[in-house]
Amino acid sequence: MAKEEQPYQTFAELYDELFDGQLYEDWAKLVKDRIAPGKLLDLGGGAGRLAVLLAQTGYQVDLLDLSAPMLGLAQDHAAAAAVDLRLLQADIRDFSDWEERYPAIVSFADTLNYLPSKEDFLFGIQQAYEHLEEGGTFLFDVITPKMVNEDYADFYYNNDEDPEKIFMWTAFFGEEENSVDHDLKFFLYDEGLDAFKLVREVHHEQTYDMADYLAMLKEVGFTNIQVGADFFKKEASAEDSRWFFQCQKGAKS
Repeated sequence: MAKEEQPYQTFAELYDELFDGQLYEDWAKLVKDRIAPGKLLDLGGGAGRLAVLLAQTGYQVDLLDLSAPMLGLAQDHAAAAAVDLRLLQADIRDFSDWEERYPAIVSFADTLNYLPSKEDFLFGIQQAYEHLEEGGTFLFDVITPKMVNEDYADFYYNNDEDPEKIFMWTAFFGEEENSVDHDLKFFLYDEGLDAFKLVREVHHEQTYDMADYLAMLKEVGFTNIQVGADFFKKEASAEDSRWFFQCQKGAKS
């Protein structure tokens, strides 16, 4: 798969390096605990870290992401791990041309929080619903209003451990209720210029109250909705920073 020119490819690589690898292990364990090995779609799977872990344990993983640079990294990671991933570049709000149906679809790492409105969220989960087999499982997580309004209040993080690759992350409240903007900056030393160059992106995330998520899932048609926190180790509450959802297409309890 062809890769885009910098800075987008550069940012994808830096973002991939920055992410906490333990979280991928935790997400993989959650999937293995709740979904039997088989065909699976990873929505917004980015650089393929989770998809590779699942493929190594017997899942046949298709990975969908909008970013060509991220899919390029996913291809590289799959090749390094000697596993097969089928990669699809598409918007999770509309991939109706993809006719495959799955017994399970997963989506983690705030993917659904990047959808900017309730209408977009409904489009996204509707696509998940339509691409599930009857009785199929949809497993995903989201950040919560508590995460946005408390954990990210006055949040900043600077990493200058590598003097040639300095990272700065600042969070600001978004214009919409329960939203946050992440200003991500990498300062990379260019030896030829003897100077630093800036690679920057602003990521917008949106979340909702629990009642809104439940209502939207039911509106689309999902049933048997389970909600938890800490990877389903405890019941979900307004005090949690991340909620986990598991629901089904069709079959009702």
